[in-house]
Amino acid sequence: MAGLNPQSQLLTIAGPAGPLELAIDAPPDMAPRGVVVVCHPHPLHGGTMDNKVVQTLARAFLQLGYRVARFNFRGVGASAGQYDEGRGEVDDALAVIAAVRDPALSLALAGFSFGAYVAAAAAVRLPADQAAERLALVGPATSRFPVPPVPADTLVIHGETDDVVPLQATLDWARPQVLPVVVVPGVGHFFHGQLSVLKSLVTGAWHR
Repeated sequence: MAGLNPQSQLLTIAGPAGPLELAIDAPPDMAPRGVVVVCHPHPLHGGTMDNKVVQTLARAFLQLGYRVARFNFRGVGASAGQYDEGRGEVDDALAVIAAVRDPALSLALAGFSFGAYVAAAAAVRLPADQAAERLALVGPATSRFPVPPVPADTLVIHGETDDVVPLQATLDWARPQVLPVVVVPGVGHFFHGQLSVLKSLVTGAWHR
């Protein structure tokens, strides 16, 4: 399933390691209020742009009125190249951002797990005059990758019983930044059975 809806537009762009596969969804019957790029979880652990948490983030942003770009990192799906331990994947994300952003619209970045690390790392590398409006990070891979500090308004959501990235790792990362973390009780890394809760957390918190 590559699309959230039958109107999903599948594209290929030139990436740093070869072609990158994208799926674009636009809000129906309205001009988009922004563009969001959503980054998927770890390529070596089955992560793709069709991951359920990625799809849930995409649906949330569609509901918020954003044009949504999901993409497969190098070596995943129809994207060329091979896994590069996060370095090349940040370059991939920056290439996608450059390809889909609209100077007239705000840019948001979102990601799940490894993808949250990539989104945060990509945000740091954007020029000041092209900075992201806001970040949404779900289950960021704080125990596995050097997730950089993020802006104070970043939305961070983590499951209480996450067995892939312990909640404690994300709290330890957030503490020096005095960064609030939304903890979903009794929920693991993949938000099984609680994707609707995740979606409502994003839509409810985004423009507060």
